[in-house]
Amino acid sequence: MAVICALGSSVLLMTGCTNADTTRSSVAEAAQTTPPTSTASATDTASATNTASATDTASATGTASPSPSETLTDDQSERKALVPKAKVTWDKAADTAVKEVPEGKLVDLELKPTSAEATASTGSPSPSMPNPAPSQGAPEWEAKVAAPDGTVHRIDVDAVSGKVFRTQVEDQDADDKQQLADRLKKATQTPEQAVKVATDKTKGTVTGVELDENDSRQLLWSVDVVSTDNWNKTTVDVDATNGKILREDVDRD
Repeated sequence: MAVICALGSSVLLMTGCTNADTTRSSVAEAAQTTPPTSTASATDTASATNTASATDTASATGTASPSPSETLTDDQSERKALVPKAKVTWDKAADTAVKEVPEGKLVDLELKPTSAEATASTGSPSPSMPNPAPSQGAPEWEAKVAAPDGTVHRIDVDAVSGKVFRTQVEDQDADDKQQLADRLKKATQTPEQAVKVATDKTKGTVTGVELDENDSRQLLWSVDVVSTDNWNKTTVDVDATNGKILREDVDRD
């Protein structure tokens, strides 16, 4: 009986050990065959999805940052406001002004806004104010025409109607008159020829023409040309004796 009992106990112990080993083996196999949970992968996917969705939404609604717009300087803004309003071209204004002075020749012409003083002085027609002045800020051509003796007459021409609205004689001494008369004799190039040279070089609208001398004492026609693309003003100096370009300067202010 003792032997039988001992054998029985041994069998029970072996069975318990076998069952324990089998359980541990099953747990190990289950751990090896169960795939790990990819938390980082899921997080990355969600983040990528959200980012793509936000980008698509911004693109669809047009919320992307706009490119900075170009701004104009004060001078450029003034040109943009003034030049398109002028219906009378420089040559028409020059021709009108020159006719006001017997045997006169153009020495200066500039497109500018009409001053408040000119508008305020408008009254009954007179030799000095034959027609009403334009409203303040409206375009006018201020011309200076020299008589054969060098006397300068200022002639203001409405740049819209083409009518002369003011004439006056400039204050000069004898030396100033003689100097101008000498310049006119030396200037073999006409304003029209100088403007053609300038506009062949620089395209745009002519807003000024002036007979002058540079630091080297060269007699020249200074021609202002405004580009309607960017409202910059280019000044082209043309030799008044041979028609060659002496200088070209772009004013971007």
